[in-house]
Amino acid sequence: MTTNPNPQKPFTPKFKREDANDMIPIGLVRAMFALAVISLALVSYASFTGREKAAVPAEAPVVQSWTISLVGNDAQAVTVLDAEGNLLADMAHGGFITVIQNGLMTMRRRHGIDPNLPLQIVQFENGRLAAIDPLTDYRVELTQFGSENQAAFERLLNIK
Repeated sequence: MTTNPNPQKPFTPKFKREDANDMIPIGLVRAMFALAVISLALVSYASFTGREKAAVPAEAPVVQSWTISLVGNDAQAVTVLDAEGNLLADMAHGGFITVIQNGLMTMRRRHGIDPNLPLQIVQFENGRLAAIDPLTDYRVELTQFGSENQAAFERLLNIK
C-alpha cells in the first residue's frame, strides 16, 4: 500500500481570498463598466444626431501651398520629393516627417491608393501649417505637435 507523500489539498484557483474579501471591490468594477457604457452612449448620440465636431481649428485663408511626396524607405527613413519629382531631402532618420508619412501610408492603404502620390502642405494666414491629403480625409495640423515638429517641415520647405 502506498501513501500520498503530499497530504495537502490540491490548489484550486479562487476568485476571492480566504478571508472572503474581494481583490477588487465590486463597486469599482461596476463603476468602470458604467463609465465605458456612458462614454459609448455619448459618442453614439453625437454621431447619430450629426452634432458638429468640437475643437476644430478656426478656418483661415490659405497663404501658401506646397505639393510634396513622402516616400517611406523603412521604419525611420523617408525621402521627400517636390511636385516635379526633385529631391528635397533623403533622411535616414526622418523623425516627425516619418510619422506623418507612416500615417499617410496607412490611410492610403485603407483606401487602396498608392502611398507615394503627392500630398499638400498648406500654410494658413493665422500661422497654422497642415498636411492635407487630397485623395483621402487624412489631415494633420502640424502646428499642434509642437514648434520643433512644425519647424521640421518649415526647414524642409524653406518657410519663414
